[in-house]
Amino acid sequence: MESPGETDHFSSVYARAYDAMYRDKDYEAECDFLEEVFRRCYKGMVRSVLDLGCGTGGHALPLARRGYQVWGVDHSAQMIAIAREKARAAKLAEQVHFEVADICSLDLQRTFDVAICIFAVLSYQISNEALMAALCSARRHLAPGGLFISDFWYGPAVLAQRPSERVKIVQDGTERLVRITRPQLDTERNMVRVWFHIMRLREREVIEEADEEHRLRYFFCPELEFYLAQAGFAIEQFCPFLQLDERPDERTWNVTLIARAR
Repeated sequence: MESPGETDHFSSVYARAYDAMYRDKDYEAECDFLEEVFRRCYKGMVRSVLDLGCGTGGHALPLARRGYQVWGVDHSAQMIAIAREKARAAKLAEQVHFEVADICSLDLQRTFDVAICIFAVLSYQISNEALMAALCSARRHLAPGGLFISDFWYGPAVLAQRPSERVKIVQDGTERLVRITRPQLDTERNMVRVWFHIMRLREREVIEEADEEHRLRYFFCPELEFYLAQAGFAIEQFCPFLQLDERPDERTWNVTLIARAR
């Protein structure tokens, strides 16, 4: 990612493989969690949601089906194209809009009740400038009292558990997808460099493959409190992802922050 914006981390090969790779991710349960946050923390009825870093619409589409007006933005043109096609197929064009944009410089000239930034999107903002720009962008699109909900890689857990190499293989129709993940911890920069090798195979033939590097920053609660305050937010809560009534600890790799626009 280039400061203060972000580069397109996902190659066309990864974008096409994305939904198959994450088909085991329970987006409906995550949207249940988001709605619980809405009920507990928003003063009024949530009607509109801005999805910052929406990917292929994993959260935006279920929220649209539940009756919210959703605007999803992502830097990846390939992912937005897939999200738009899924919205057309689901006949949700009236409920959801997808747009290619950098979340750090976004200015839609309108506000929403809630802005979400889910699935480690905030952790892709590896420089202080990019982090501040993303938070200011979220604040710019919220009226006072609006909620910002994001998850992030939690520093104490990353340092306690340490990232490890992994291989994931999934079936995608008649083809197999293989993703090899090789991480490297960079404690000087509070960052993990992650190298992916993605292959699509038909029987034993590799029909496409790609290599890419992702850099993700892990955060600590005091630093996020500081940056959120500078961007015009008051922190409401930190909790483990999907566990609103719990507190994060060294076992909690993904932590949710809930903040209110001042």
